[in-house]
Amino acid sequence: MKIIYLHQYFTTPSMQGGTRSYELARRLVRMGHEVHMVTSDRAPTNEARGWRETDESGIHVHWLPVPYSQKMSYPDRMRAFGSFAVGSAQRAAQLGGDVVFATSTPLTIAVPGIVASRWNKRPMVFEVRDLWPAIPIAVGALKSRPAIFAAQALEKAAYAGAAHIVALSPGMKAGVEAAGVHPNKITVIPNLCDPERFHVPASVGEAFRARYAWLGDRPMVVYAGTLGRVNGVDFLVRLAAEVLKKDPEIRFVVVGKGSEEPTLYALAEQLGVRDRNLFFLPPVVKAEVPAILSAATIATSLFTDVPGMEDNSANKVFDALAASRPLALNYGGWQAQLLEQEGFGLCLNPKDLPASAALLVKRVRDARWLAEAGKKAGRLGRERFSADAAALRLDEVLRSTVGRA
Repeated sequence: MKIIYLHQYFTTPSMQGGTRSYELARRLVRMGHEVHMVTSDRAPTNEARGWRETDESGIHVHWLPVPYSQKMSYPDRMRAFGSFAVGSAQRAAQLGGDVVFATSTPLTIAVPGIVASRWNKRPMVFEVRDLWPAIPIAVGALKSRPAIFAAQALEKAAYAGAAHIVALSPGMKAGVEAAGVHPNKITVIPNLCDPERFHVPASVGEAFRARYAWLGDRPMVVYAGTLGRVNGVDFLVRLAAEVLKKDPEIRFVVVGKGSEEPTLYALAEQLGVRDRNLFFLPPVVKAEVPAILSAATIATSLFTDVPGMEDNSANKVFDALAASRPLALNYGGWQAQLLEQEGFGLCLNPKDLPASAALLVKRVRDARWLAEAGKKAGRLGRERFSADAAALRLDEVLRSTVGRA
């Protein structure tokens, strides 16, 4: 098949961010499909004026220059979403193909998906990565009644225009059903692991540790990801302050950037943990994340208390599984239930910092528990959430959708 894959924030391992679309697309290519990825160049050069094309592991990638960063204001982000939606619609329609596969966020990716689907009379499969617009409304990104109404209308149009829908979690599937979509039209394909990419020699983690005198062989609790409002990394800063009282040798490492950087820096200074037991490092490309997780004692996945976030399918969870690392969460939902059932980490209570600190200090010094939790994480990643299995499931969905059309 010729697959037109639409993802505004497509990322390769040489870039910062999640690589779900890259891992799925390159496996689809390996299965014999022709995959065209329509995406945006978020940091274009001054000379960039129009589309450019590259080959990424056999994926034919079409890049449209549309600047974007987490530090942009919400109105500027909305303009970036709209600009890409309009600019990519024509390119997607021109590419033809047998099926259109559009993945959110943002929800505006539905626009080029619907345009290309209707223009070429080919089916669209729509992937729901977050329950937009519920989350932007909850965090205050969408405030005006007209904007909320328009976003909700686009959500309905996306679901109605899709021949089939892929959801990344059971909670997202339930959210789509609540919008009036029949459950038979929805398939859950959770986020994925690539153990081969994350299983690196121990020497790689040791080399990372050796770069920092403040780390050495001390226990390391790491957060690697975006520092945005919904990510709730302030919890880790406050947790570091509690842990400092109990075990000052434990190191908290925050790797990333985002709109909340100034706030987090100020809070760390105020609580007296910055460069004492909590350290900020700049973001790294995806290919460097395995080294950081190899060095980590415990990885973390964090979110602020926003309705709908418990239904997410966080990259950080699956990176920890791929790297066979124990995981600490500070939210509930299906991932917390999975963690408790399978025993590969800790559920920390964001409303009880002293108890969370005591639990973390106990576990981070328990070599037997760490080894067992790491083994369970790796086994779960290989057996239930491998990228190969996810790609095969997506191939089935795309083929059956085209067959029905």
